[in-house]
Amino acid sequence: MKIKPLQDRIIVKRLEEEEKTKGGIIIPDAAKEKPQEGRVIAAGDGKVLDNGQKFALTVKVGDKILFGKYAGTEIKIDGEEHLILREDDVLGIVED
Repeated sequence: MKIKPLQDRIIVKRLEEEEKTKGGIIIPDAAKEKPQEGRVIAAGDGKVLDNGQKFALTVKVGDKILFGKYAGTEIKIDGEEHLILREDDVLGIVED
């Protein structure tokens, strides 16, 4: 299934959290928090301003981003969990 987000929305695939701590302790699934880091897999065309002009998005497909803990709406695409976020919910772009 293909989905194209509208306006300033993006679709994000969460990145997996580490299974072990730095000290080597294995974290059980029940104790893990959902990661707040993800990869942009689709992006809208940009926000339409009051004067009718489009404001292009800063993030683009393939960017690794940080987002708020409770940001966005969870959806399933082809059995995998994704998030739909507004660009305003993105806290930053991670540069590797």
